[in-house]
Amino acid sequence: MNRILGRLSPSPSSSGQRISERQALGVAGRVVWKDARGTTRFNSVLIRDLSETGAYIENISGSAIPLFRVVSLQAERIESPDTLPPMLKQGKVLSAVFRVGPSRPSTGTPEGYGLRLLVEPRRRAGVISAPCRQMEFATA
Repeated sequence: MNRILGRLSPSPSSSGQRISERQALGVAGRVVWKDARGTTRFNSVLIRDLSETGAYIENISGSAIPLFRVVSLQAERIESPDTLPPMLKQGKVLSAVFRVGPSRPSTGTPEGYGLRLLVEPRRRAGVISAPCRQMEFATA
């Protein structure tokens, strides 16, 4: 019987597939969303990793957030706002929960969440978009 063994280390090609680099942070934040009944809920979180299109947050306090829930991510006020990425300086960032981490045995709430930021990403410098063509109508 043949066995296929996979490599445990990440392949060099997988690191080149990211759209943007992750930035390691340790900023306190807040996530606000509405539950199934329409009640506004919020969690205190710690923003760990942030990229142009996503973030990983650690849940400090609050209830569990369902998968695929639309949430609003906001950084708490800090002394030096220059260290924050531009998207968090603007205030609330609309996001969607796309990954839920393992649950803590003591509370039953997830340890962290992966968020997809619902913002328009910057275009890469090497990619040139084609000009938008408008339809022209001929009249007889």
